[in-house]
Amino acid sequence: MKNVPRISLCVSTYNWPEALELCLESVLTQTRMPDEVIIGDDGSGPDTAALVKQFQQRFPVPLLHVWQPDEGFQLARIRNRSFAAASGEYIIQADGDLVFHRDLVKDHLRFARKGCFLSGARSLLNPADSRELFQTKNISQAGKYRLEKQYNALRNLPAALLNYYWQQGLSQAKYVLGANMSFWKTDLVKVNGYDENYSGWGKEDNDLAIRLCNAGVKLHFLRFAAIIYHLYHKEAPRDKMAENEKLLTRAMREKRTFVANGLNQYLK
Repeated sequence: MKNVPRISLCVSTYNWPEALELCLESVLTQTRMPDEVIIGDDGSGPDTAALVKQFQQRFPVPLLHVWQPDEGFQLARIRNRSFAAASGEYIIQADGDLVFHRDLVKDHLRFARKGCFLSGARSLLNPADSRELFQTKNISQAGKYRLEKQYNALRNLPAALLNYYWQQGLSQAKYVLGANMSFWKTDLVKVNGYDENYSGWGKEDNDLAIRLCNAGVKLHFLRFAAIIYHLYHKEAPRDKMAENEKLLTRAMREKRTFVANGLNQYLK
C-alpha cells in the first residue's frame, strides 16, 4: 500500500495469563510489528495486570492495558473499549488464547483495502500439544504440531489472493471469525462497533459483519495467510446463545447498519 496506515493490534483476554504470555511472545516475533498493542481485558485479576506490566518493559511499541470490571462475558464491550483506545487507522482484532504466525500483521496489512474488512481462519492445537507448549514456551513449534484444521495453517500468498476474491460478500458473514479480523477504524465508527446488547458467548461477530456489509463495507476472507494457532481450552458456556440468535435475526431482518449501544460511548 502506498500510504501505510498506523496499525493497532487489539487482543482480548480474560483470566488466562499463561495463554496471554505465549500470545505476547508471538507478537514480539512479528516480521512487521504493529504500531501499538492494546490488551482488552474483560475483568481479569492482578496476575494479568502484572504480566502486561512485565511485557511493557520489553515491547518496542506501546503496550496498553484496557481493563473493565468482571460482569460476566462482555466481549463486545471490551472490544469497543479497545477500539476507542486505538490510535491506529487500521485495527487487527485477535484473542489472547492464540499464538500468531510471525507474518500475521504483515499479511493483514498486505490484504487491507479501503472499503473492505477481513476475516481470517485458525487451526487448533490439541490438549497435549497445548500443555507441551505451555511448558516449553517454544512458540516457533506451534505450527509443527498435528493440528485440527491443519489446512488453515498453510501459508501460500498466491492462493490467498485467489481466495480473497472468491470468498467474499454479505452471504458469507455467518462464517466470520472474531479471533482473526481486521478493519479500518473509520468503518467501525460508521456502524458504531460491536452491539453491547450481546452478552455471553456467540454471534456478536456475525452481527458486526452483517452491519458492516449493510453499510457498504465489503467482507473478504483470508485463507492461506494471517495464520493463527488456537490454544486448547474448554468451550465457554452457551447459555446466552438463544438470546443472541434472536438479536442477530433481528439485525438481519432490519438490514441494520448502526446500533445505539456501541462504540461511540467510549470515544472522546
